[in-house]
Amino acid sequence: MSNVNHPAHYNTGKYEVIDVIEDWKLNFNLGNVVKYISRADHKGNALEDLKKAAWYIQREIGLHEDTTYSSDPRD
Repeated sequence: MSNVNHPAHYNTGKYEVIDVIEDWKLNFNLGNVVKYISRADHKGNALEDLKKAAWYIQREIGLHEDTTYSSDPRD
């Protein structure tokens, strides 16, 4: 299996993570949440991956809480 096209840590179950993200039409933040959660126990640092997933969840929550949110982090 190719480490570029089909990394093993994204292919541990029935579905490849990218296929799920695309099928569900997830945005960048939510796609990353799925990515980091799905690989958490398979890439060697589960806690780091879970923290990354939490960071993207918080960013997505911020989008929903703040109607004046700008996509430019400098704003």
